[in-house]
Amino acid sequence: MGFIDLSGSLGRHFGSIGVALNEINTTLSLSYAATLTVSGHASERALSCIQSLCSALNVSDQLHLELHSSIPEHVGLGSGTQMAIAIGMALNAFYHLGLNVRDIAALTARGARSGIGIAIFEQGGLIVDGGRGEHTIAPPVISRMNVPEDWRFILVFDKRGQGLHGADEIQAFKELPPFPQQEAARLCYLLMMQGLPALAENNINLFGDVITQLQASVGEHFSDAQGGVFASSEVASAMTYLQEQGAVAIGQTSWGPTGFCAVQGINVAEKLKQQLEQRNVACANLEVLVVSARNSGGEVLA
Repeated sequence: MGFIDLSGSLGRHFGSIGVALNEINTTLSLSYAATLTVSGHASERALSCIQSLCSALNVSDQLHLELHSSIPEHVGLGSGTQMAIAIGMALNAFYHLGLNVRDIAALTARGARSGIGIAIFEQGGLIVDGGRGEHTIAPPVISRMNVPEDWRFILVFDKRGQGLHGADEIQAFKELPPFPQQEAARLCYLLMMQGLPALAENNINLFGDVITQLQASVGEHFSDAQGGVFASSEVASAMTYLQEQGAVAIGQTSWGPTGFCAVQGINVAEKLKQQLEQRNVACANLEVLVVSARNSGGEVLA
């Protein structure tokens, strides 16, 4: 849901807010095999990940890894972090290593900017992390809250492309202009004194207003790097329409191009999804999905 302080004026960079989701996930199973084999979704990426982890953990790679589902890559949904931690925790359980999520995150160099992906695997819910200080290994969780069960998020995907990632993402961060300290202070104040209390009191409209303001500010800051407040003009148009229909918390997840918004109630969400699909009937580039928040962490079943 966005960064809080890109200026680092108090010695900590980034700080971010995000939510765990149920319907988009990575699931996998691990078993013994004579030689290392990987099958299923995103198998090439998973192969590289398990090879690196087996080497780092000094364990045998006589394994079969099957990916039953995987989060779409580079669309702002934390696919790399969830896969790395899921594989790491599977190895941890298989070999009885006694490691935790943050141990695995450190081995796989996760949490370089946002700590959301690590924390939602640990705990689920809505997470606010404290960004990176001089000696930070992974951004610490400074707030973790349950999301009301009847809240729904509408995700709008642009199937044509991916958000910035890898070397392009690193270069984009290097080229960003300074983020105003006063704006970072305003966003922190809004989140602390309006957004989080609104979540605690199930006030989706006030919570949504804070997220929309945060997203507008950070999106404008990133606009030169991604071609606008939204990386996809068609997603931007869809999000404007959803906002006009009463959706709140309007924004883009990470570098996108995925857009998101929130509504209260599954029926409202499904109706808006249908309306948007009918409105965009001639647009084959967009995909719309209704999802719910997950208030628990990743499951590891031995």
